[in-house]
Amino acid sequence: MTFLNRSTLRRLQKLPSIPSVWEGDRRPMSHESRPSLETDIEADNDCIIWVDGSQGMVRSMDMVSANIGPEAIVRTLLRAMEHPQSPTPAARPHKIVVKDREIQFFLRGVLQELDIVIDYVPDLPLIDEIFRGLQEVAESRPPQLPEAFVDPLLKKAEQIWKDAPWDKLGEHQIISIEINHLDVGTIYISTLGKLGMDYGVLMYRSLESLKRFRERVVADRPFDNLEEAFLTQDCLFVTFEPLSEEDEEEDVIWETLSASQIEPNFGNLHPLEGLRSVIYEEEATVMMVALEALHRFLRDFRYKLNEDSFPELSKRYRISCSVPDAPETKMISVKVKTLPEVADELLEMVKAAEDDEEEFDYPTLRDDLIPPKSFLSLGVIPWETVDYLRNNTEFYQPSDVDIPQKGDGLPVILIQTYEPEAKTLIQNLEEAGGLAGICFNSGKDPVEGRNYDLGILKTENGELHLFGEFIEDDPTHQRARTNWERRCSQTEGWCGLIIAMGLTDSPSDQPGFKDMMALVELRSVSPDEFGLGPLELITPM
Repeated sequence: MTFLNRSTLRRLQKLPSIPSVWEGDRRPMSHESRPSLETDIEADNDCIIWVDGSQGMVRSMDMVSANIGPEAIVRTLLRAMEHPQSPTPAARPHKIVVKDREIQFFLRGVLQELDIVIDYVPDLPLIDEIFRGLQEVAESRPPQLPEAFVDPLLKKAEQIWKDAPWDKLGEHQIISIEINHLDVGTIYISTLGKLGMDYGVLMYRSLESLKRFRERVVADRPFDNLEEAFLTQDCLFVTFEPLSEEDEEEDVIWETLSASQIEPNFGNLHPLEGLRSVIYEEEATVMMVALEALHRFLRDFRYKLNEDSFPELSKRYRISCSVPDAPETKMISVKVKTLPEVADELLEMVKAAEDDEEEFDYPTLRDDLIPPKSFLSLGVIPWETVDYLRNNTEFYQPSDVDIPQKGDGLPVILIQTYEPEAKTLIQNLEEAGGLAGICFNSGKDPVEGRNYDLGILKTENGELHLFGEFIEDDPTHQRARTNWERRCSQTEGWCGLIIAMGLTDSPSDQPGFKDMMALVELRSVSPDEFGLGPLELITPM
């Protein structure tokens, strides 16, 4: 059995114990028998819930894979204590009741030092009611695809994956499909995959929507409002993802993946609807016709298509637009053709944006200043310590004004590392002319879907250096940032950077005076003064 470490126990023991009885349970979320495109891993989910029975409120809830062990129950419980999702203070319950003996014994072993009574009860009426509501919502949700279209659309998607249109077409090379049926005139096909990152087929309902989206993307560099631009599209789409979760975490060699290793995802985008993963019958019919027409066109003209050659080509096809297995088969005539003039227009749009970019000197953010494995912290040192360090460090960069000695001390960034690395860091700062300022700037990792608070230093030679990546919604960092901003306001924006040696296996050990090798007094400024906006991690190809 895994036990809580001592520091976590001490932290939980400091929480107030309230005279409440909490209910907890873990149950599978059953799925209706209708067809689903979800993988088994996604479909076989358990729901963990912790409820304050005395107040009738949910404190935390999680969806986890069914094959995850009982540790998940404890993780959800700890969040219920420290970071409840309901507007209620952090606390420990006096008592916990569960209806599963195994959960009871597991919790007794893990929580034995927290003075929480853990009992078994045969029924949990409050949680039963919550789960019934959750199940009703799940069962009333429409399927991702109409039942009659599941197998046919999956086969069409598999066919397109084998055709690999992205091998022959760039994203700017557009193919039109005149359907003139089901209130749809012409569909404009754009493929994803030439860059080797995202693979799929976009089916725009209008050429204006396609052009408008491309214009916004190229005009919005460095992509500050890319999500907003994404939601302005008016299209149907099918995209492809690796079926294995392991493949998603590694660099995927897409060309080696067979159709059986790929999962198609269908969806709809509209400026007023946003992103919708549910496809209705008329939309499914349009997708069937468009994908079949694209497949036939690629079969007939593949040898004439490539990124350097996109000639005028066109052909008519008769394609079924009936519901699969319907008693009557309805055939429609569609015309498929290439749009080389549109391709030239979109390509020129990108080239013009690239030429404009060359006129601007975007700042480069380096990450090689701070030694690897350094311990970083935001804190404060008393004014008496500041006076001592000004006269007793190997390197001291003073401020050019008298810093107001207000508040509980000078807000500082502490960088603790090994002595040789600390000396190298000091030497690099001296060669760069010292530090000109510090700021915190928002950053995003689109792959993980996580937001960061990036600590950035600017040296006097104009270079920007990343010194720390802090998870934006981490409560510990949020408190540290709040205190940092408050203290910097008291010192009129002045703060300090301390470089210390003596890094040990327990970086929580604070360095002593003899370990502090450098003190830099500098200004804490806004990202605008560094010429920065929100940053996004770009994964190298």
